Amino acid sequence: MGRTKMQAKDAEAKPLLEQQEALDFGPARPRVCEPGPGERKRVLEVLGRAFFDDPVATFLFPDERKRLIGFAGFTGLAIDAFGAEALVLTDDTIAGAAIWQRPSPQPHGFLRQVGLGLRMVWLIRGGLRRAIRLGDFMSQHHLLEPHYYLAVLGTDPPSQGQGIGSALIQPVLDRCDKESMPAYLESSKRENISFYNKHGFEVIEELQVPGGPMLWPMIRRNDQG
Repeated sequence: MGRTKMQAKDAEAKPLLEQQEALDFGPARPRVCEPGPGERKRVLEVLGRAFFDDPVATFLFPDERKRLIGFAGFTGLAIDAFGAEALVLTDDTIAGAAIWQRPSPQPHGFLRQVGLGLRMVWLIRGGLRRAIRLGDFMSQHHLLEPHYYLAVLGTDPPSQGQGIGSALIQPVLDRCDKESMPAYLESSKRENISFYNKHGFEVIEELQVPGGPMLWPMIRRNDQG
């Protein structure tokens, strides 16, 4: 793509959402903005419900009694690692959230990885081996060139089918177009592929996590990419 390290660093320094993108789209559409400092718990609860039946969540947390809090905590680690998120608010109710990683030549430092690993031991406990297996597998197949990475996208079940997922990802996809930068994700459900196709993503390959779920890495390139 011809991106330099400085360009990637500049992209990381900018706010994920520009100020105008945090404004209301109108009375009939949700508002996309970054969450306030006191909204983290609500964001994680929404994502826990959104991913309750997701193959990755069931792989990491097969015990349904632990899955909601477990996946919410797992997502919290992703937020800490990636440092960026956007969400939809509908009448002050968080209806869904997207977690993005900005382009960076070194997205995770060694000390950060160690810290996250120690917290992961406490969080997953019996599922630690599954988490390591999944993480290692995804790292081996992750896109190498600089890109915006959609790590998590989820809508609260009562609000699904209302265009919230599209509203969540479109501002960052618009930014990808402005910066001639690809976007990347791994879909864990075959039925979600058509949704991402509508937004310009294409499946790169079909992957089978050893002893775990299927994954469909997808990339979106703009006309200038």
